[in-house]
Amino acid sequence: MPRALVVGTPALPEPLRQERRRILRAVHDRVEEVADTAVAVMRGEIPSYAVQDERFFDDVRDQVLSHYRIKLTVLAGEGDIAPEDLVFSRAAAMRRARAGFALEDWISAFRVGRQVFWDALLECAGTSPAAQEAALSLVTPLMRYVDFASTHAAQAYVEYQQHVVADADRERRDLLEQLLAGVAPTRGPLLAAAQAYGIGPHSPMMVVVAACVRDNRTGDTVSAENGYATSAAISVAGVWASRTLVVVRHGEVVAVPMVRAGMDEEDVCAHFDAMQQRLAREGIVLSMGISTVARGASELPRAHQEAREALELVPSGGGVAALPRLSPFDYLVLRADDIARQLVDPRVSALLEEDRRRGDTLADTVRAFADADLNLRLAADRLRVHHNTAHYRLRRIEERTGRNPRRIADLLELLVALAIRDGAQEGEDRR
Repeated sequence: MPRALVVGTPALPEPLRQERRRILRAVHDRVEEVADTAVAVMRGEIPSYAVQDERFFDDVRDQVLSHYRIKLTVLAGEGDIAPEDLVFSRAAAMRRARAGFALEDWISAFRVGRQVFWDALLECAGTSPAAQEAALSLVTPLMRYVDFASTHAAQAYVEYQQHVVADADRERRDLLEQLLAGVAPTRGPLLAAAQAYGIGPHSPMMVVVAACVRDNRTGDTVSAENGYATSAAISVAGVWASRTLVVVRHGEVVAVPMVRAGMDEEDVCAHFDAMQQRLAREGIVLSMGISTVARGASELPRAHQEAREALELVPSGGGVAALPRLSPFDYLVLRADDIARQLVDPRVSALLEEDRRRGDTLADTVRAFADADLNLRLAADRLRVHHNTAHYRLRRIEERTGRNPRRIADLLELLVALAIRDGAQEGEDRR
């Protein structure tokens, strides 16, 4: 950004210089009327301005008048502009930003002020060729001033917004840290922040821990430490129907969605599952772990640990592991390690691998038999085979493995072996 604006005006013959001075004097004589016109146009064209009170418009008028008077001074060739000359404008920009006005509205106000000022110049110039030429000689210095002033105002907006973002980020982190300590805020800014997210001492909520695995748009593998990219992706995708606390914390992204009235934990799981798939289609591959419901802030530390452990269940290729969707049996199988796999009888492993290559008929029979509560005829009907065929399959399993599917302990061992086999295969496929 330039330290000062050298307005400069083109060298003109003396008659045109006299015309220019006449035009500027005429505008100067009616500058307050011109400012009133500019304020009226802003009130009519900028919706966020239209609903303000008279005190606000008095401030706007003061700003417009200050700019117009500086413009008239520099257009008359009586000096250049330094940033300190526009302190009043930066202060006003801060006031508008603090009041919640969009930068676009502030720039629109500059545009209106410039246009009304130019219209006044043309009106005061008249229609003679010399006057028109003199007026046109003011276009370049006028635009330079507007660019310089609006740039400084925009910088003030950006500085304020950066300050607000930093404060909001700090507030979110502080709020999450207190919640993860199992304590709901009871006073001060953190209480207000918690209420803004709908979080109360006994509010039902869940925890989602996410990490960015890969960005297919660039082909880069994204480190789990790059939590800000993940947080931005989740925020853009839309975390929930209302505001949700989302914080980058120690290389992970933590979201705390509320389980609101009329919803249940499956609604939350389905939302984040759909979000993960949508982002994957856009090229951002995430891994997400989702906890069970925490009944208030005191249970949130437990939910956070659950979400982190669920995240460990997600294959390296990304996906969602939602604990509310898992039975205890499913969870224990997914947590199976190499020792658990070694404990599976080699005869059982060998049969299941062979059966996989042949279409999984024996595995399907075991599952159907368990789902039918050990009713072989019902299992056969569901498999659409004769019950003698189903009986033959169970007998073959017993002969090959020494496990009788009609015995609960043996059936459970077969189901565990199947789940471990399928879980390992699914992990390979997703890699």
